[in-house]
Amino acid sequence: MHSLLSQQFISLQAKIDQILKTKKIKPEKVNVITLGCSKNIVDSENLISQLRANSVEVEHEESESDAGVVVVNTCGFIDLAKEESINTILEYAEYKKQGNIEKLYVTGCLSERYMDDLQLEIPEVDGFFGTLDLPALLSRFNADYKHDLIGERVITTPPHYAYLKISEGCNRTCSFCAIPLMRGKHVSKPIEELVKEAKGLAKRGVKELMLIAQELTYYGLDIYKKRMLPELLTELGRVEGIEWIRLHYAYPNKFPVEVFEVMRESSAICNYLDIPLQHASDRMLKSMQRQSTRAEISTLINKARERVPGLTMRTTMIVGFPGETEEDFQELCEFIEWARFDRLGVFQYSHEEDTSAHLLVDDVPAEVKEDRARRLMEIQRQISLEKNTEKVGKTLKVLFDRKEGQWFIGRTEADSPEVDNEVLVDANEQFVRIGDFARVKITEASDYDLFGTLVYPPKDNTISHAGN
Repeated sequence: MHSLLSQQFISLQAKIDQILKTKKIKPEKVNVITLGCSKNIVDSENLISQLRANSVEVEHEESESDAGVVVVNTCGFIDLAKEESINTILEYAEYKKQGNIEKLYVTGCLSERYMDDLQLEIPEVDGFFGTLDLPALLSRFNADYKHDLIGERVITTPPHYAYLKISEGCNRTCSFCAIPLMRGKHVSKPIEELVKEAKGLAKRGVKELMLIAQELTYYGLDIYKKRMLPELLTELGRVEGIEWIRLHYAYPNKFPVEVFEVMRESSAICNYLDIPLQHASDRMLKSMQRQSTRAEISTLINKARERVPGLTMRTTMIVGFPGETEEDFQELCEFIEWARFDRLGVFQYSHEEDTSAHLLVDDVPAEVKEDRARRLMEIQRQISLEKNTEKVGKTLKVLFDRKEGQWFIGRTEADSPEVDNEVLVDANEQFVRIGDFARVKITEASDYDLFGTLVYPPKDNTISHAGN
């Protein structure tokens, strides 16, 4: 009898524990999890803004959340990103089984691309939504899509910088890329809408805007019948409070060179250009359907540097594309040594379903892809070290993002958050407010970072906010 009572007590206690656990969950509260690129960050920020405008309590990526609903915004770009997205969905599906959350929704690129398969494989998910299904997702919360929220977007980045998505989708047909399958055709946002959004962000303390799109240089062709990136930059450069505007993801083919004139003339437009080139072998560029030759790319680089002295150029390259020979790779290495990019990212080719490159044989072994990526980054490491060493003794304007351990960590005009170099100042010796600009004299350089000391204005112990 005693044993039976003990068992009943344990069973009752387990039920009580489960009830108490359930009571701790707020079924009406939402936790949004964002995976992937900066474009996904903006999508999550728009979702959060819409939910809050409908009086829904929502948070972003809270690890100790009491939210009863989780929305996972997924990435489906390459194999590693897809694996991370699937693992995250499975993790929250398990939370749901354990009673830690009540509802689980999945949105974003992976959901757009593999919705039918995901519904079969992960039935614990209460709903899958594509990249353009925001109104349908909002309906699950009895929330209406509000069109009047332009300029009032919640930002999940540090409050002094934000991403500004100027268009959605892509009309390019690069053979390796599945983005058009997930994001659709190119759709530009009107200039007046983007300016209004930028002004709203500036009023809330944003000092730096990163312009993003699948392809910046195509901007305006659909609604204005001409490439309007220069005109957009001119208008954004006039927004009071925005000190830095930087350009990400500019396609090299038919690049609107008027951008360089605006960049040179406007103090708000950073001398910074992110221009993914992907390769330098004409044979590979043709197979990738990039619509540019090595000679055309080289001409554009020379023109950019002539028109904007001191321009920082970031690019990305793909190694291991089907058919890439050692000779093709050597051409790429020689090009990197010639171009001497300030920033470089390298991707190992991922064989993506439903792309035209998927019809080719993925014939470069994984170990060769890895070795080529390593060799290319070793060339870039030396270039980066040489360029950083040239900055020792110079005083640079730096925007400080955060403090980690003994270091205040910031960035120069030549650096975008998370992907580029950083400037470190010893917090044991000096102080600067996060989100402020300051002048820093560079005292030491490593491969990818700079170290320095704050330069104070004469007869003043405060930090210069404008970096003057």
